Amino acid sequence: MATRIEPTNTVFVILSFEGPDIYSQAGGLGVRVTELADALAEEGYETHLIFVGDPSLPSNETLRDGKLFWHRWSQWISSYHPHGVYEGEDDKVRDFNHSVPWWVVNDIARPAAEQGKLLVVLAEEWHTAYAACELSDRLNEANLRWRSVILWNANNVFSFHRINWGRLNYATTITTVSRYMKHRMWQEGVNPLVIPNGIPKRALNPVDPKHIATFKEIVCDRFPLLKIGRFDPDKRWMMAAEAVVALKNLGVPVLWLMRGGLEPHGRDVMGYLAWSNANISQVTSPTRRPTIDECFDLLRQNVQADVLNLSFFLPEEFVRILYAGCAATMANSGHEPFGLVGLEVMAARGIAVVGSTGEDYATFMQNALVTETSDPAELVEYLLEVRRNPELADRLREAGYQTAEEFVWPNVLADLRVKVEYLARRQGALQ
Repeated sequence: MATRIEPTNTVFVILSFEGPDIYSQAGGLGVRVTELADALAEEGYETHLIFVGDPSLPSNETLRDGKLFWHRWSQWISSYHPHGVYEGEDDKVRDFNHSVPWWVVNDIARPAAEQGKLLVVLAEEWHTAYAACELSDRLNEANLRWRSVILWNANNVFSFHRINWGRLNYATTITTVSRYMKHRMWQEGVNPLVIPNGIPKRALNPVDPKHIATFKEIVCDRFPLLKIGRFDPDKRWMMAAEAVVALKNLGVPVLWLMRGGLEPHGRDVMGYLAWSNANISQVTSPTRRPTIDECFDLLRQNVQADVLNLSFFLPEEFVRILYAGCAATMANSGHEPFGLVGLEVMAARGIAVVGSTGEDYATFMQNALVTETSDPAELVEYLLEVRRNPELADRLREAGYQTAEEFVWPNVLADLRVKVEYLARRQGALQ
């Protein structure tokens, strides 16, 4: 019997509603599981990612030299719902619950057991809670449960009311992504293990200095701020909007670049800005996926406004240019289970303004600006401090980058491996 978890003796299965397809992504979950699966496969583990996939793509794909397997589920239902993963959501969840556990037992767990390998299942969010419990029961019936470690992870509090916490806590080991979420989940009568989120190693790649120079040439003497995220009140968009207006009224030549979604709260934010006499430019692109140069041209054409509402697809590298080039990125959420955007800002050597809930990695005035209230005056004060203190800004950028280095996926996987070994040893699957 093995004493450690290694690529030669362990198979990983990730259960998730979202996944790598454009069809399958609506928030951060799809990105998380895609990067997690890729990182496991890069380390040599046989990894299966089961998700509700695009009905027009192959049911199964093999990547990473035969180490990574994508399994698109419920495609027969998705073919009736072509507009995204959450269209026909309840039907897809029922299909996932009914069919995935049996398939994992027969097509992954049995072959793994025959090869003497440990099965590690990582199930994500409420959509997979019932399936994880069913999988535990089916593995037990097949006398395979003792050599299978099942973790169910909460990235947010969405639909907690749908979960049978007693059964889930008995059938799986519950995990979450921050100490804030751990304390929040105590209210549900469970005590999860904390395994933080991660960022890909490429997020640490230097942003092209020529691109940063181009951005600074465009904004000139303006004070550029950035905010990206869903138009959700929890993201404290109104706090950011009121802070931007206050800075403008103080004579600061503020330039707010914003990228929200289609959520109704966006109308509240835009209405407030218009009422406050902010000059708003709705920036759209004639091409579906503009190049970085085309993105720069769009900025040039609209830079005289106070607020640029970037209503077009932003390439990943262009977002990193904005992170690095702006004076700060306002990820000032009131409720944030982990705060991945803040970490991505740090990785690009930007200055992150975060909230004080799940952002365990942030320390005020050491590697980030941390807001503890919803008062826009607090945010204004911190931004003015960065504006008048270039040495502080430089220190925050450097310290933030060093923090981001600690959260790349290989480091997070080392944390995951140790905790899985503890669980496997406790149930007799490891010596």
